[in-house]
Amino acid sequence: MTYGYMFTVLGLIFFVEGVPYLADPNRVKKWLEWLLTVSSRDMRLIGAGLMVVGLLFVYWGRGHGG
Repeated sequence: MTYGYMFTVLGLIFFVEGVPYLADPNRVKKWLEWLLTVSSRDMRLIGAGLMVVGLLFVYWGRGHGG
C-alpha cells in the first residue's frame, strides 16, 4: 500500500465524517445526547456491526472495483 493511497482513504473518511456536522449540526447534537444514554454493551455491538459492514465494503470494493 502506498502512502498516497492511505492518505486518500483517510481524506475520504474525514470528508464523509464531516458532512453531518456541516449539513445539520443541531441533529448531530441531539444524536450525541441520545448516544450518551446507550449502554456500553450496546455500543460495543454497534461498533462491531459497523466494523463488519466496513470490512464487507472493503472486500467488495477490492474485489469488484480494482
